[in-house]
Amino acid sequence: MSRIDDINALLKRADELYLKIESGYNNSLHSQKISSDLKIDIKDYVGHLRSVLDYLAGEIVIKHCPNANLNNKLYFPISSDRAKFDKIIKKSYPDLIINSKVLHDYLESIQPYNNGNDWLSNFNEINNKNKHNKLVEQVRTEIKRVNVKTQGIGSVSWIPESIRFGPGVYIGDIPVNSITQMPQQSPRQIVTVENWVDFKFEGLGISALQLLKEVLSQIKAVFKEVQSHL
Repeated sequence: MSRIDDINALLKRADELYLKIESGYNNSLHSQKISSDLKIDIKDYVGHLRSVLDYLAGEIVIKHCPNANLNNKLYFPISSDRAKFDKIIKKSYPDLIINSKVLHDYLESIQPYNNGNDWLSNFNEINNKNKHNKLVEQVRTEIKRVNVKTQGIGSVSWIPESIRFGPGVYIGDIPVNSITQMPQQSPRQIVTVENWVDFKFEGLGISALQLLKEVLSQIKAVFKEVQSHL
């Protein structure tokens, strides 16, 4: 079986695990902690996706870096700055910039130090913690949001924890009670209060499920792009 076949198998397994993880989170919304079984599923999930990247690294070297030392451990490049990236490429991917500059430039473009690529550094941190420390913890958070729809005017929403209304404030043309922090009752206004429950990775403050979903999508895109240059 080729590495590409292995990658497709790993992505298929990651798809299956994501659905299981998503279900596990939904079942845990009223719990204060994530179960150890779910944390193990997350560990396996990010481990499979890290293997996808490292298998891709192997394909890149075989195709474009004939002078590479195949006895050295090879990892997909993830660097916090350009100097470290260049050092990794020089050591593990010799002549890549000569043999496939477009692929070299693509790998550089997705590094965490470039804007929009926080997902890769966050993913790497979670994976490393799961491997070298302990199963990464998640913290339950609950946020209240107020939604107000005023007939003939429109809708507005806010998080009470982040805003405080003083006297003389109106939502639409309905006054807000500065004590209750809610609009006065009116037949022309519909007021609802939602409780948003989420789990965030401890130390990152990032929605766990949202990040796991984004990582899967991004790594699929990386695979597609790299494969097009092999």
